[in-house]
Amino acid sequence: MGLKHPAEIERYVDTIAGYLDDDNPKLRERSANAIGRIGRADKNLVLSYMDRLMEMRFDESENVRHAFVWACENIALNAPELFCEKLEIFLDMISDTSLKARIESPEIFRVVGKRKPECVKPYLEKLEWISQNDENSTVRIHSAGAVRITENSLRKH
Repeated sequence: MGLKHPAEIERYVDTIAGYLDDDNPKLRERSANAIGRIGRADKNLVLSYMDRLMEMRFDESENVRHAFVWACENIALNAPELFCEKLEIFLDMISDTSLKARIESPEIFRVVGKRKPECVKPYLEKLEWISQNDENSTVRIHSAGAVRITENSLRKH
């Protein structure tokens, strides 16, 4: 609903975001996912929850941390400017203890790099190193993709 009909669920966003603080990790995970989809459709509906969403990177649950990265990617698709000053967080998350979060983290550099390549440019050397040296092949592939997409976008601008 949030992605396809954001206006219809606007009145529920506060309730949905409230689950970011729930004791149940599955509810926190689902809340983060929902905020991401809603924010992808209309960033204005989730702006007031961005600080709380960013705190999800510290969640004890690996699935919640993965959902945090995924939600941010969704929002960044149409509002990359919200993440230009936060990319260091995602670089750190490439070293997360959760393999799913590690695999997903380079993807935000790809998403932001395609739309705002100047924001990702300072991270290209580190991402290139990760693409050649990380122990996980998917992390290497995603990091290489982020570098490639960003460099292509830089050439076009």
